[in-house]
Amino acid sequence: MVGYTCMSCVRSSGLLLSAGSLGSNSCLKQPLKLSFISSQKRLYPDPYHLLNFRNFHSSAIVSSPRHTPFTASSMASGNRRWNRLADRMAYFHTALATKFDNIYALSDGSFAKVMSLPVYLRMVMEFHDHLDAHHSIEEVYVFPVLAQKMPNFADNERHKNSHKVIHSGLDKLKDLVTGWKAEPTTFSPGTLRSCLDEFKTPLFKHLSEEVRDLSGENLKKYYTLEEVDRLPM
Repeated sequence: MVGYTCMSCVRSSGLLLSAGSLGSNSCLKQPLKLSFISSQKRLYPDPYHLLNFRNFHSSAIVSSPRHTPFTASSMASGNRRWNRLADRMAYFHTALATKFDNIYALSDGSFAKVMSLPVYLRMVMEFHDHLDAHHSIEEVYVFPVLAQKMPNFADNERHKNSHKVIHSGLDKLKDLVTGWKAEPTTFSPGTLRSCLDEFKTPLFKHLSEEVRDLSGENLKKYYTLEEVDRLPM
C-alpha cells in the first residue's frame, strides 16, 4: 500500500514543512511518496488528505470547543518565532477537541434529531482517522527530531506513551463503529459514550501537555532560536 500526496495537501495540513529540518535527503519541493506510514503497526495510505483540518470547522455541529482552546500565548512570550510550533499544534489540537466534543455531545442518541445513524458513524470515524493520522505523522516525522534534545518526545516517554493509551481507546472505537455499520440495530448510545469516556481525559491531557512542551518558554531550555526555526512543523 503506497500513498501519494501533492504539496497543496501538505500546505493544507500544515503539519510538515521544513525540508532542512527533516534531513539532507528530504525535499518538500517535490511530491511526497508515503510508504507504510505506521504507528503501532497501523498503515496510512495517504495521511495528508486525512489531515485537512480546515474542514473540521466548516462541518462542526458545535461552532467552538467546550474546552479551553490550546494556545501558547498564555504560557509564553508573544515571540512568534519561538512559539511557532506550539501555535501550529494548538490549531490542530483545538480542531481535534472540537471534533471530539461534537461526537461526544451527540453520543447520547441526540444525533437522530439532525442526522441518520450512518452519517453520525461516518462523523465518528472521521474524528478517528484525523487523530490517528495526526499521531502517525508526529511519530514518524516530528517526535524523532524533537527527541534528540527533548526527552518527553522520546520512545517510552510522556507523549508516545500518551499516544498508546489514546489509541487503545481509538482501536476500540473503530471496532464498535465497524460492528454498528454492519448491524445498525445493535447500536448502543451507552456503549459509545462509555468508550469515549475511557480515553477522553487522557486525550485532553495530552493535547494540553504537547502544546505546553512546544511553547517558546519551554523550547528555550533546549534550543537556540535559529534551531527552532529549522524544526519540522
